[in-house]
Amino acid sequence: MTDSKYEKIYKNLKAQIENGKYPKGSFLPSENQLIVSYDCARNTVRRAIAMLNSDGYLLSQHGKGAQVIYEPHETQSLFSVGGIESLSEATVRNNKKLKTKVLSIEEITADDEISMMSGFNVGEKLICIKRLRYINNEPLINDYNLFLKSEVGEITKQIAASSVYDYLENELGMVITTSRRRVMAEHAREEDKKNLRLSKNCDFVLTVKGQVFDSKGIMFEYTESRHHPEKICFIQTAIRNK
Repeated sequence: MTDSKYEKIYKNLKAQIENGKYPKGSFLPSENQLIVSYDCARNTVRRAIAMLNSDGYLLSQHGKGAQVIYEPHETQSLFSVGGIESLSEATVRNNKKLKTKVLSIEEITADDEISMMSGFNVGEKLICIKRLRYINNEPLINDYNLFLKSEVGEITKQIAASSVYDYLENELGMVITTSRRRVMAEHAREEDKKNLRLSKNCDFVLTVKGQVFDSKGIMFEYTESRHHPEKICFIQTAIRNK
């Protein structure tokens, strides 16, 4: 599935902001300049700018333009609570390197316990994937994913090691639309302590549990990501509506 024009402009401008071409406090070129640069309609530019405002990259000011408010963070990997972003996309945004170790892939059938935990119906066929995620060569995330087999087909080890979302969107043509997430602190499990190399004084992880839906309204994924609490933080941009 190819990006629309405004999505391409959004990604291009976001990359330029992250790379420092437009540092914090500076202003983007005017709407008219962007229209000429990208050879597009005014509404296309405005949609891209609106997305950057929503993501916390810009602050549009009447009569002044779109000012950059994005500030890079060096010490921790930042992940957005709002929006739907794959880990591959998040690490690129943070100028980090991602490596994935696939621990296991198996087909399971949802029982009562899995159904209550995930929201899938009892008896549905699921693909269970366990992965350890390395960011800049540090093991920082234990990932547990359940995918609805009827919607995603076969997921190979190679796909799981790169990007499942890239496969779903660009190979299967799936349109991913909605995610519900919960972020909480939980006691670290033995595999968390081992895989994430937690310090002796650290006995908890930051857990993100979520359900993801496609454009047909079908929940195709349940995920539980267990993050190293000393190396990962989460951000969310909020806009006050008066």
